[in-house]
Amino acid sequence: MKIIGKVHHMQEFFVALTSYSFLQHALVAGILASVAAGLVGTFVVVKRISLISGGIAHSILGGMGIAYYLGFSPTKGAVVSALVAAMIIGLVSLRARQHEDTVIGALWAVGMALGVLFISRTPGYNVDLMTFLFGNILLVSTEELILIGVLDGTIVLIMALFYKQFLAVSFDEQHARLRGMPVEFLYLLLLILIALTIVILIKIVGLILVIALLTLPPAIANHHASNLIHMMLLAVGLSLIFNAAGLVVSYQLDLPTGATIVLIAGAFYLLSLVSHRFDGPTRLRQSK
Repeated sequence: MKIIGKVHHMQEFFVALTSYSFLQHALVAGILASVAAGLVGTFVVVKRISLISGGIAHSILGGMGIAYYLGFSPTKGAVVSALVAAMIIGLVSLRARQHEDTVIGALWAVGMALGVLFISRTPGYNVDLMTFLFGNILLVSTEELILIGVLDGTIVLIMALFYKQFLAVSFDEQHARLRGMPVEFLYLLLLILIALTIVILIKIVGLILVIALLTLPPAIANHHASNLIHMMLLAVGLSLIFNAAGLVVSYQLDLPTGATIVLIAGAFYLLSLVSHRFDGPTRLRQSK
């Protein structure tokens, strides 16, 4: 009987999916987010720059709040503030690494404070701050979906054009310098891609949970992939599964979608971690 009930609930979801545009938008947004998160998140995990990514993510709230206060789309404000934060953190990391943690912490705190301040002072204030902090994939509008699609396409294009350079910088930065590669430019470009990916993911899971969705699928993939290409493809596939499963479960149980997605991803990460310890490490190699 339980199995029949589950099948019935699944049928209800798919019927709703064909009937309601907000569910269709949510599914498409989840697919686009999965591609960006899988590709870019792989480099975040490999280069171990989750802290930098977190600094970029949390500073974005300031740009979103200012944009909303001025009557613009918060997503567009997020794009601008994410790019600015990525450049500031990137330049500090390159030029004054000893101050990197301090600058990240300052941007993190000031960005969040500015966002809360401007959102609270917006005339006719009617926005739930929780939407910015924890996201709501079910509220993705057509305009936002188009912007997410443009950002996603930009990320995929740049990743395809500079994949070999990113690969070299990630695994052997010193050798890349000796080969005459513009290492600093590539590092800043990678941070820009991270910033754009974070903007996409914010609508899915919000600022608080964005780093989890950016790093958990690649971290799981890292346990099972033998080279970077496999890791990226597996990370994209896992992101798709987590987003789709989170959407279905949250719809059926009336739960927050972003939190549900991250909990599913976290559960799979713990299972993968345990399995990885028993099976032994997988050596990640450079892809040719």
